[in-house]
Parts: sequence; C-alpha cells; structure tokens
Amino acid sequence: MRTPRITQGRILTGDRPTGRLHLGHYVGSLANRLMVQGTHECIFIVADLHTLTTRHAPDEIAQMGDHIHQMVLDYLSVGIDPQQSLIYLQSGVPETAELNLIFEMLTPVTRLQRIPSLKDMAKAAHLDNMPFGLLGYPVLQAADVLLMRATHVPVGKDNEAHVEISREIARRFNHLYGDFFPVPEVVKAQVRSLIGTDGQAKMSKSLGNTIYLSDDADTVRQKVRAMFTDPNRTRADIPGRVEGNPVFIYHEIFNPDPEEVADFKRRYRQGTIGDVEVKRSLARAINTFLEPIRERRATYEAQPGLVEDILIEGTAQVRKQARETLEAVKDRMGLYRLPA
Repeated sequence: MRTPRITQGRILTGDRPTGRLHLGHYVGSLANRLMVQGTHECIFIVADLHTLTTRHAPDEIAQMGDHIHQMVLDYLSVGIDPQQSLIYLQSGVPETAELNLIFEMLTPVTRLQRIPSLKDMAKAAHLDNMPFGLLGYPVLQAADVLLMRATHVPVGKDNEAHVEISREIARRFNHLYGDFFPVPEVVKAQVRSLIGTDGQAKMSKSLGNTIYLSDDADTVRQKVRAMFTDPNRTRADIPGRVEGNPVFIYHEIFNPDPEEVADFKRRYRQGTIGDVEVKRSLARAINTFLEPIRERRATYEAQPGLVEDILIEGTAQVRKQARETLEAVKDRMGLYRLPA
C-alpha cells in the first residue's frame, strides 16, 4: 500500500520505454518528479503505446519488455518510491484508447500540424511520412493526463506544446459538456535540456551522446575524457571558451563545489589549466552524483519480480480510476448505453 499524505494536486508524467535513462532525463524531468513526490499525488506512466508511434517494427517491439524493466529500475534508483507514487503500464489501461478516440473528435488536424516537435520526432525516427498515430501523439498524451484528471504535468521544453493540447481539449470538453476535467498546469524543468557529450545536440540515445544513470565509474570517465570542449583550443596555454562548453555546463549542474567551478572557468579563460584537469574533476563529480543511484539500482536488481509487481499494482490502481473517469465522460456526453 502507498503512504497516504496531504496532496497539493495530482501529477502525471512519464517516459517512452526506448532504453535506459540518462543524465538528460534526470535534469529535464526526473529531478522535478522527486521534488513533487512528497507533496503531490504522483502517477508515472510507462508509455509503451507512445513508443509505437515511431518504433513499431517487430524487432523493436521485441526489445520493449527489457526496456520497460530497465526504465523502471532507473525510476527506483533515482528515488521514485512506489510506496508514495504509482508507476503503471500504459497498454494495461485500455480505457486510455477509448478516451483517446473521443478526444480525437474534439481536435482539429490543423492544430496538430502546427506542433513542430512532431516533425522532429518523425525525422529522428527516419520516417518518410508522418504516421496518423504520431500526428495524434499529443491527443493520446491528453488521454493519459485527463483520464487520471491530473492537475500538473512536469515536462521538458520539447513537450510543453503537447501539454497545451491537453489543456485545450480539457477546456473544449468542459465547454461542450460541463465542467469536469481540470485544466492541467505545466511544471517546467529547472534545466530545460542537457547538451550531449558531443556538444552538437541535446543528450539523446539515438545520437549516442549520453551518460546513462546506470553507467559504471570507468564508463563515465571514458565518456567525459572524450567530451567535446572548445575546438579552437589546441593547447592548455591557449585561452578557452567557457560559454556553451559542455564540460562547464555539466560542471555547473553536477559539481557541488561552486568555488572550484568558478576557479576552473577563470583559469580556462586565461589559458592556465588544461582540459585533462577540468575533465578529471568533472568525471569525479558525476561519479559522486551517480554512486548512490548505482547502489540503489543494484539493490533493486537483486529482487526478482519486483519491477513486475510494482507495475501490476500500479496499473490495477490506475485502471480503477480510469473506469470511473470514462463512465463519467460518457454520462456527461449523453452517449447511448445498451440496457444492462
């Protein structure tokens, strides 16, 4: 059973199970979730149906079970507590698909076509044509959010426009059928996105520029050593650029010693410190940050069936709420019901 507590609202957010989570996920969303876990009723969705919008080949689907398992372990390892929060599997709640269909009738295609991130998702997935399901991605998100009557949705910058669709659908439904759905508020990430180790784009599994939450210490050191810095700085005695330099961006986030970071910046600009020293300190700071996460992950990995039990219980509780919401939606709309 989950621990009861005073709540300031209901949070719903989650991730597509496409692999293990990385530092970009942590700063962009997981850190936000940890902040609200003790003050809000939290529901975290493992969005396997959303994954099908860009990954529907048989071999990709075959990998999803392991991805789900690893992602839930990542949730637990950073501190998401199933005693306080629900973690559930999207495809285990069929009411989501039914509410999605209803919401599709309230959403103009032209509105969805104005969301630039959908085109970016199609491009990243190497899709020549926009699938119907991908175009409707924000509507399915709205079904996830509103089925649970969530009041707040923590998101990164890329998904803010998607939550706006949820808000518009809630207002449209309330206008047509009477007030029912809360209009969910966006909870913005403190760090909107984290640049990848290549310095070219945000951290992304598909680009191979990630540091995973589950990486061991040696892997972290290797990745930090290879990080992009200032390409014009060929020697340690050449003044370097700090602004936009991934190494210093990471220092600001993960190094708990601001005086050391300030000293590194000053000396880097002067050309009196080399990349090796700055990176060595960064690797040490990231490993210090990750060590308790690794320890918790090892503890949970040693408990067979734990992840499955958490998902089963969370999905059952969410589905109970989903049935109640969907029945209320049909009543408010006045949909015809067959006699019992």
